[in-house]
Amino acid sequence: MRRAAVQILRTAKGACVRRLPPLRQSGALAERISTGFCPISSSRKNYGPRHVFQSAMYIRQFSVAAVVASVVSGVWYFRAPLRDFSDNPTVPIDKNDQFSVDELNSPSPITKSSNAPASSQHAMLSPEEATQKLRQSEESYEVLRGRGVLRYDLVQLPSNNPIEDDHAEKLIETSLSLAVPNSITRTPETSDWMFWSVFDGHGGWTTSAKLRHVLTSFVAREISATYRAALANPSLTSPSPTSIDEAIKRAFVKCDHEIVHESVVKAQKANTKSAAAALLSPALSGSCALLSFYDSRSKEFRVACTGDSRAVLGRRNPNGTWIAQPLSEDQTGGTPSEIVRLRAEHPNEPNVVARGRILGNLEPSRAFGDAHYKWARDVQEMVKTQWFGRSPVALLKTPPYVTAEPVITTTKVKPEKGDFVVLATDGLWEMLTNEEVVGLVGKWLEANPVSAKTAITTSSTGSWTQSFFGGGSDGGFKGKRAAVLPVDRPQVEKSQEGQRSSTIRRTQWGIGAGDERFVVEDSNAATHLVRNALGGKDRDMVCGLLALPSPFSRRYRDDLTVEVIFFGEGDAAGDVKTNTDTSAPGTAKPKL
Repeated sequence: MRRAAVQILRTAKGACVRRLPPLRQSGALAERISTGFCPISSSRKNYGPRHVFQSAMYIRQFSVAAVVASVVSGVWYFRAPLRDFSDNPTVPIDKNDQFSVDELNSPSPITKSSNAPASSQHAMLSPEEATQKLRQSEESYEVLRGRGVLRYDLVQLPSNNPIEDDHAEKLIETSLSLAVPNSITRTPETSDWMFWSVFDGHGGWTTSAKLRHVLTSFVAREISATYRAALANPSLTSPSPTSIDEAIKRAFVKCDHEIVHESVVKAQKANTKSAAAALLSPALSGSCALLSFYDSRSKEFRVACTGDSRAVLGRRNPNGTWIAQPLSEDQTGGTPSEIVRLRAEHPNEPNVVARGRILGNLEPSRAFGDAHYKWARDVQEMVKTQWFGRSPVALLKTPPYVTAEPVITTTKVKPEKGDFVVLATDGLWEMLTNEEVVGLVGKWLEANPVSAKTAITTSSTGSWTQSFFGGGSDGGFKGKRAAVLPVDRPQVEKSQEGQRSSTIRRTQWGIGAGDERFVVEDSNAATHLVRNALGGKDRDMVCGLLALPSPFSRRYRDDLTVEVIFFGEGDAAGDVKTNTDTSAPGTAKPKL
């Protein structure tokens, strides 16, 4: 901890935070789709004493307007009761044949949970207390559907208060009306549509919280409509891959249009300034989104990326090592392809990208919300005059400069080979490389044979982790060979221009890059990644970084949200069960 404190005193720079508009809110869009519906889980947890923040406007200069906006959605607190997993360890699956999309203009305020104490203090942490903090929000689920996914782990670690990250998970069991004929028997086959998403908010938490509530539903609605159209065509047996990609893109763009543009129309009809502020708030903050969609019938895993969160696939080699395959590309003002696109769209604006940022200010080039980069100048002036907006960006000429349309990749996963995917917000990728993340999960599997057998066992070969790694359970990295992560590293480093550099935090903290710094101490794979991102074996560094209070902690680490999805072939009991040993006490799974 002493070394971490010295690093802090040496650093004079402010946080590397995105300069963004502020504000937020809540809502929902009611429309039904005839599919089977079963939520795996939602993204908020009920653990311990906590605060629940309702949407409240954030203004750069604190003023009466901020007070009014706080009253709109009111910031209030409650203490949630703990849930005992032993009472009902099974996540309920809704078998209804209806699927609804929440209304974006719902009168209920959007909420965000916070684990921070009512009064902040800078306290020294012991290694045991640091572990408790790391595991405070961890969750783990066993997916007993027999359809290619066996388990997923997730964890969040806030730096902002409340955390600006969010996440959502959902499983939809399709009905016979969306069943695709088997290529051989021609009998209709239903499928599980599984969604996992992470949202990296900036300039506030309400845009990411809004996406938690509505984005998956928007996407499922568009995919469902695409399947219906294809199955109604006698010449087609299923939608084309391109049509599914276009459906996801439509969903993202429609959702963002509701947040950014429809909110202004609704605000003009609002009776009070406070109501208008609540309606506009998700437009004025922003969020990146990384949504993944797995179709159990086709085994295709799509990743739709808007912003700079990242997905990486881990695939096993015959010799037992792993290959790290990126499934997304960071989209920022420093990404070459994004620079080309923006300069083509705004040819007479040399500063459309300056210093790696949009108009010299905003880092992600694709995002939800961020209305100050999308509204016309006259709309921004109206919002500023009538409600609580801010002055337009000085370089604003031909908006929109930022889009929510995602870039989509499709990968055929191999459950029989034990593939896994890591989804994480950019805070993780400032600390670890793709190869380190995949290697760490591989090492975790080596040290956790029981968890690995549950998650990645094939009917014909048993646990491949035991076969290739010997199923060691010492949990540590012993000897030179054991200290090397089981991952292939490229002989020639690929260009990382425009991608999040994994050396940012290591350089800031003054730690080395060797594999010997890593450790296996956690039974939740996502928590394991976060611990090693913060220093791993260097407990002094881990304790020091976790002891930093918000907002000062933002100078040294970002909010972190990590999900690890394990593919495999297993039981088809039909349930989704909580892994109680690897989930924080009181973790609840309300419907999305």
